[in-house]
Amino acid sequence: MVALLSFAALGRAEQGKPKAMADRAATPAQHGGSTVILVVIDGGINPATADYIFEALQVAREREAQALLIELDTPGGLLDSTKSIVKEILGATVPVIVYVAPSGAGATSAGVFVTLAGHVAAMAPGTNIGAAHPVGGQGENVTGDMAEKVENFAVSLSRTIAQQRGRNVEWAERAVRESVSITEREALDLKVIDLIANDVNDLLQKIDGREVEVAGRTVRLATAGAAIERQDMRLRQKVLNILANPNLAYLLMMAGILGLYVEFTHPGVFFPGVAGAICLLLALAALQVLSINYTGLVLILLGVALLVGELFLPSFGVLGVGGLIAFVLGSLLLFDTPESTLMLDRSVIAGAALVLGGFTFVVGWLVVRTQRRRSAVGLEGMIGEIGEVRRTADSAGKVKVFVHGEYWDAIAEEPVQVGAEVEVVSIDGLRMRVRPHRRQTGHAKPDTPSGSVVG
Repeated sequence: MVALLSFAALGRAEQGKPKAMADRAATPAQHGGSTVILVVIDGGINPATADYIFEALQVAREREAQALLIELDTPGGLLDSTKSIVKEILGATVPVIVYVAPSGAGATSAGVFVTLAGHVAAMAPGTNIGAAHPVGGQGENVTGDMAEKVENFAVSLSRTIAQQRGRNVEWAERAVRESVSITEREALDLKVIDLIANDVNDLLQKIDGREVEVAGRTVRLATAGAAIERQDMRLRQKVLNILANPNLAYLLMMAGILGLYVEFTHPGVFFPGVAGAICLLLALAALQVLSINYTGLVLILLGVALLVGELFLPSFGVLGVGGLIAFVLGSLLLFDTPESTLMLDRSVIAGAALVLGGFTFVVGWLVVRTQRRRSAVGLEGMIGEIGEVRRTADSAGKVKVFVHGEYWDAIAEEPVQVGAEVEVVSIDGLRMRVRPHRRQTGHAKPDTPSGSVVG
């Protein structure tokens, strides 16, 4: 569970404040019809989850539903998102029922706070609740001053919720400090929850007629036989729910950068550019709801720029090494903020650094090999080519050579005969300088007269 800021949820909460305050100041609305709004949380608590629950509360209020029922099964989540959800539940003008279900489900970490915040807290047989000690984004222990800060905040939050709902304050504190976890029977005995129900219908029957305190008013629940209307996540919330994962956002950003690099260096390929642009936009959407350290982001971009510069500038590895160091440091600092204990998985950082460094090394090696390769076109491409003597040498060593389907005037460095193979040594204007082809002359000495043989 980590402390991240839910911009989307908080923004929507600000928009709904005037209406919510008006509702809280008024007498609770008469229950119209007999409807219960149901939302199902099956996964981590994140900004998308907070936005989902907030909208469900709005729908329940607008339709004057009997209650909002949250069916919960979560391994935990982000502390800021949890705080936003708890804030909305505590200030709701509609009764909120939190039901840990189905059998085998659990309300772990952030789920403890959400369950305690409900006007009615229930669990299904075979479920558990607890282990709310703050940890990092990958489940690692938080160390240093940040650990004490986050733990104290979580303890105060759990105690406040338990006191307001009349639940076991001591256990709420132990769940954070000692990570205790209990079954549904133990939770009922310790007054952590209000009841155990086999299913949703059984739950609605058991809480029918129960009185709860809602927005300063006592409300009697009338849920027996109520119609259950399920509220599903909208597409935007579903996408955000998937993207609100720091490791996924990081990998999408790396894929986007590499895709755009390939497109810029190989114009017209299209697919890497299109895929890279999509990945980069998705990564930016995820980073909007995750608390990031902009110094880390700048270091990552600087590292990538230096690695690309290594491919085009003769730095002899200086830019490459510096870029890799900046990239790794930026990755480590990307989610290191005062409000967050979130950290990227070290294996993800190592994998990304190896891929990016390996890619840069391979491309750089190919560039160097290409630059060192002898030119295959133009006059430079003629150097080293083999031609044939078509006219004998005159007193100045001038010969006529046939090379690449063309006749060239040439000067022979050594005496040659008609029909002999010669190698192009250099070209000066429109005249070549040639010498006998070494493969043909074999053991002949450079100054040996034509026709002489060393036996």
